[in-house]
Amino acid sequence: MEKIFALGDINSQELLILAAEIFIAILLLALMRYLYGLSMGVSTKEQLAKVDNFAFGISMAGSIGGLGIVLTGAITPNLNGGVGRELVNMFSYGLLGLLLLYIGRFVHDRWALHLVDKRQQIAKKNITMGIIDASSVIASAIIIREMLLWVDGLNAFAIIAMISAFAVAQTLLTIVTRIRERHYAKHNQLDSLQEALVDGQIALSLRYSGQVISTALAVTAASYFLDYHPDTIVENLIGWLVFGFLMTLVMWVLTSIAKRIILRGIDLETEVDHQHNIGVASIEMAISIGIALMLTTLLA
Repeated sequence: MEKIFALGDINSQELLILAAEIFIAILLLALMRYLYGLSMGVSTKEQLAKVDNFAFGISMAGSIGGLGIVLTGAITPNLNGGVGRELVNMFSYGLLGLLLLYIGRFVHDRWALHLVDKRQQIAKKNITMGIIDASSVIASAIIIREMLLWVDGLNAFAIIAMISAFAVAQTLLTIVTRIRERHYAKHNQLDSLQEALVDGQIALSLRYSGQVISTALAVTAASYFLDYHPDTIVENLIGWLVFGFLMTLVMWVLTSIAKRIILRGIDLETEVDHQHNIGVASIEMAISIGIALMLTTLLA
């Protein structure tokens, strides 16, 4: 209730800043739609309203949602910097976040799922690939948001620190993909996880999405242990790698225990890998993300 009454104390300048930041955020979200269509080499209107490409829509939804997550790290509650400064910061952070989102998508396509032409699969209306692409962007957005909150200001040192930490996080996400590929091959007569995704196995995409997003949440927990210092870039890089790996390991252990308890009596490999049980895969996804959220909340 106190926060509600406190809204009455906001002056006209502060209201102007808040309104302008929201307006800039909406403009950036709209810009994301057209940039996404440009990057795919297609018309978003045609894909969404004429071709009815659901995979394209899911993928674009992930991009817009991801940018929205990033902008929550760009919108600042500090209203004492003046209208001009606050709006420049908001726009600059938003553009930086948008750029990093595209870098994250490029890295995921070239490193993690390097055997798949994701753009081609989405053009073919492969919903599985739409889900995978959306989850990878959301995972990158979670990491970018935490880095925006972690650094102090927007300068050359902050950008270098963010890019370094982002590279570490993307490396860990790629390692997770490789581990999941080995696990899938082990339980499926050496079949390829990436080929299964190309074949449109939605259950696998949901499980994989939960693992990618939960890993991103676990990696961001590194920021709770590290204080940002512009003159210790190498230390920051090592710190993100060490704590990101440890938090990912802890999250995996807790998630494995939770799945054994919650889904007791259910053969997950049979249900998801062989029978393509979307329901069970959805529960796995929820457990992974839920455990990661609780872990990061406890550490915050």
